[in-house]
This record gives sequence, structure tokens and C-alpha cells, in this order.
Amino acid sequence: MENMSIVTMFTLSGLNETVDHRVTLFSLTLMSYCVILLVNVTLILTIILDKELHEPMYILLCNLCFNTLYGSAGFYPKFLFDLLSKEHTISYAGCMLQAFVIYSYGCCELSTLALMSYDRYVAICRPLQYHTIMTKKRLFQLMCLFWFSPLLCMTVVMWLSSRIKLCGSHIDKLYCDNWSIAKLACNSITINNIVGYIVMLFFVGHGVFIVWSYFCVIRSSLKSVENRGKFMQTCVPHLLSSVVSCHSVYQKAIINYS
Repeated sequence: MENMSIVTMFTLSGLNETVDHRVTLFSLTLMSYCVILLVNVTLILTIILDKELHEPMYILLCNLCFNTLYGSAGFYPKFLFDLLSKEHTISYAGCMLQAFVIYSYGCCELSTLALMSYDRYVAICRPLQYHTIMTKKRLFQLMCLFWFSPLLCMTVVMWLSSRIKLCGSHIDKLYCDNWSIAKLACNSITINNIVGYIVMLFFVGHGVFIVWSYFCVIRSSLKSVENRGKFMQTCVPHLLSSVVSCHSVYQKAIINYS
């Protein structure tokens, strides 16, 4: 029988091989984090202060920037601290919080991109009904829903993880994630796996919806020059960000569950 004890601290790995380059890595990471903060804060303030940008497309972009700040705060500060520290540890509560933030960030990213794709679908495929469908009130309701559902899902997932009896405290990663915590379990994690895969399928559905929306948008754009112009002006940046974000989120999901 494995040795079960109350875990109060986790040890992280992956930085021991970077001892000779920590200052360089710290500088580059800090620079990257500063760029993320500067770009996203600038975009948020620009959209908030310019009333002409108070349109669904830009409000959703602002929402995406807020989520980026939220997600980066869950990783970069701790990583920067570890680069300058000899011991790479994190408290049990801190580990759970970091896992929650990173996972909910990824899910909120997909939710926001799905909402952005729906906005572009209505704008190009149903232009006469756009202002009736995408009112400020409905947009606010959709944004609340698309933030609430990921946070609720991750709250349930992390609550189940907090009930796991642990037989170890070493996480073989630079940061905490739910699957790494679950692998340290002494008891059965069948329920955790079932709920985890249900949540994953739910957000895979978001990705399918994004693909379907842009497929309809592209098909509609090919039918007229006007729609083609709208697509090039507003949808191409959305489409590129969706591809990059979806690839990043799903790649992390595959790595975490492998």
C-alpha cells in the first residue's frame, strides 16, 4: 500500500537544467510579460476611452484582452520567481489556484472566440438582423454566460481534485495543472476523469462551433464582393487569432492528459 500523507507543499521540476542561463531566461520572460501587459492594457484603454469602438466586435476584443491578463497572471509571476529561486515549491492552495486560473483562462479563451465567431457570423450571414440580435443587452448577457460557464466547470473540476488523497508531492512540470495533481492520487479518480472528459468535450464543442461559424462566413463571403470586403476587414484577424488560440489550448490539453 502506498504511503499516504497530508500534502501541504508541492515541488515543481524543469528549471534545474537552466541554472547557467537563468538570468537570460528571466530577462526574456520578464520582457515577454511586460509586452503582454503593455499591449493588452493599451488595447483595453483604447477601446474603453474611444466611444466609436463601443461595438460588439471591439468589446469582445477587449474581453479577450482581459482574459489574457488574467491567464498570464496565473503563470508568469510564479515562473519569474522560480527562475531566481533555488527551491521550486508551491503551497497546496497556491497550486490549486494556479491550476484553476490556467484552466479557466483556456476555457474562457475558447468561449470568447466562440462568441466572436458568432458575432461575425451574424454580421455577414444575417446583416439585416445584426443590430436586432447583437444588442448591447444581449451581448452583456452572452459575455456573462460565456465567463460563468468556464468558471463553473473549473470550480467543479478543482473541487473534485481537492478531495483526492495524495501519495506524492512532486509535479514534473514548471506549473501546476489538474492532471498532474490527479496522477499523485492514492484513491480512485474515476469520477474526476469522467467529469474532466465531459468538460473537455464541452469545450471541444466550442471549437467545432468556431469552425462551423467561419465556414458559413467564408461561404457567404464568396457570394458577393461586399461580404468579401467585410470578411477581409473584420474576420481575417479573428480567424487567425482563433486558429492560434485553439491550437494552443488543445495542444496544452493533449499534453496535460497524455
